[in-house]
Amino acid sequence: MANILYLVHRLPYPPNKGDKLRSYHLLKHLAAGHKVWLGSFIDDAEDWAHLPALREQCAELFVAGLNPLTSRVASLRGLLTGEALSLPYYRHRQMRDWIARVAREQRFDAVVVFSSTMAQYAEQLQQLAGPVPMLVDFVDVDSAKWSDYAKANRWPMSWLYRREGRELLAYERRVAERARCSFFVTEGEKALFQRLSETAAPVEALGNGVDSGYFAPLPQQASPFDADELPLVFTGAMDYWPNVDAVQWFVAEVLPELRRRWPTLRFTIVGRAPTPAVLALAGDAVRVTGTVPDVRPYLQHAAAVVAPLRLARGVQNKILEAMAVGRPVVAARSCVEALGADGVQAGQDLLSADSAADYVDLVHALLSAPARAQAIGRQARERVLRQFSWQAHLSKLDGYLPREQAA
Repeated sequence: MANILYLVHRLPYPPNKGDKLRSYHLLKHLAAGHKVWLGSFIDDAEDWAHLPALREQCAELFVAGLNPLTSRVASLRGLLTGEALSLPYYRHRQMRDWIARVAREQRFDAVVVFSSTMAQYAEQLQQLAGPVPMLVDFVDVDSAKWSDYAKANRWPMSWLYRREGRELLAYERRVAERARCSFFVTEGEKALFQRLSETAAPVEALGNGVDSGYFAPLPQQASPFDADELPLVFTGAMDYWPNVDAVQWFVAEVLPELRRRWPTLRFTIVGRAPTPAVLALAGDAVRVTGTVPDVRPYLQHAAAVVAPLRLARGVQNKILEAMAVGRPVVAARSCVEALGADGVQAGQDLLSADSAADYVDLVHALLSAPARAQAIGRQARERVLRQFSWQAHLSKLDGYLPREQAA
């Protein structure tokens, strides 16, 4: 049993959105075989109530509150220091004080970093305690996301996002070169990082999983939809820009033609913290739920689930969860390709779309042939059971962790 310092940019509980799902299951995996000191931030006041659920898994838990507005202002210091704005955004005196204290009191066998922005605290630990081995879960190539945002926005934001992509990539490269190993969610993200960073640092793909016991077909659950509607569903955190962009585009470019063909079809957007732009979509053809106590009934009773993401890459948990419930999914080609390394086959396990016309035709085909839709859903569930357990994926970390606790 080793002593592990685990640093996460957002409290890894409750596991109700993509990054928190991955960071929480990583915590569970580490805590099953090691003693874990967890340092994290809270940027949602509701998360303070969940600390007891994490304390029982940790030797020590430290959490600092992060105000998104003041942190955005603080991040502008990066324009003066020449660093990525993401770094001062997460630079917090209380977190630095906690790192300094545990560095004095404990000898750590490894430090595990979730998201590159938390590596600054691993570097602080190493400065105080010596060369503690570092593992970094980048998840996605965040720098590339900022570069993508630059292409989707006008000046001056395009300039700011392009700068962030450039400076963050330089930092990601430096972190990877200091790490024992770095991890990305797919082979595609791994290859993208290696190409952009031009580094020979050790990098591996570490896929996402899904709790197929929790996300399972339960048709006896009461339907949240009206009896006379044909429900089409999107799930996700609705203050996350790629999700906002996805539903805005879908409502504008795809939904009108689908409604012309299927007048009772209604698009339901399920997820916490919808932005004003998302709330403005609500109407006869669109329902915006906000936070729901359980997303599973919405998935279970959907005629189909869509994931028309244009600004996100990598493995999307929302897709795996819908597949686990046994629903037919129509998703962006980039998201489908990210699942290809795990054997997911477009046309059998889910459907892949590039354009608005693709989404219209594929959703229409599913609605027109319920037996085929059900067959795709069954195949999707079987694929998840075979390929997407968290344990199978996260066990790849074990070879890089110490086997014995330091004296």
